[in-house]
Amino acid sequence: MAEIVPILDLIKEKFSAIVNDRELGEEDVQITIAPLSAREAIGSPKREDYALLEGKEVMIEARFRDSFGQAFTDRPQDFHGPLKDVLNLSLDTKNNRAMFTATLNAVSAHLGLATGVRHCRDEEPETCAEEIAKNLLGRFGKIKIGLVGYQPAILEHLIRDFGVKKVRCMDLNPKNIGSHKFGIEIWSGRTETTKLITWSDLILVTSSSLVNNTFDAIRQEATSQEKHLIIFGVTGAGACALTGVERLCFNAH
Repeated sequence: MAEIVPILDLIKEKFSAIVNDRELGEEDVQITIAPLSAREAIGSPKREDYALLEGKEVMIEARFRDSFGQAFTDRPQDFHGPLKDVLNLSLDTKNNRAMFTATLNAVSAHLGLATGVRHCRDEEPETCAEEIAKNLLGRFGKIKIGLVGYQPAILEHLIRDFGVKKVRCMDLNPKNIGSHKFGIEIWSGRTETTKLITWSDLILVTSSSLVNNTFDAIRQEATSQEKHLIIFGVTGAGACALTGVERLCFNAH
């Protein structure tokens, strides 16, 4: 099977064409990206084990005119300059991918191409997780779900609706790998990707994978095994809008 073109390269090409067509890149447009505190990003949910609250990742926010877009990253960086400078960023580092993705979300929201570009807050992550599980169960029945990226509410609701024998999860955080959550062991996202995808009927992937540069390998493996892949989370709003990759994110703003 031929190697898949990196998704951010495809997105960058499409995004650049949109910006150039609307002559936005040459305008004196200012984009400010600054890290948000955990409470600013997610509010005060009942759970305390979200990655944002544990300080493993932060949310950055881009502003383009009167619109905003967010992205998860563990490499936050400020940026202030014209849109064309973001389009010229090399996407070979986490901080650049985060800035590009957040900016893509803000511009896509401004142009009406994408919705749900700001994280849900307070109890919304819990109700979103419940809706994701119900949506998948209603559409696919009790298939085997592989969750890529430990998100506690989503994992708990998947296990509640599908059963402990029908759900597996992998993560990159060493603190989570090998631990047991809601009755299952968390596998390693560094070494057990093929194992998870082979086991699963459907892969539910965190859109943070676009920033940490793991999405392409996951997508290629899922494609080669003909497994259904769906993204969740705000980071992938603009990317999914431009590529048609399915995203589930019910309570994002």
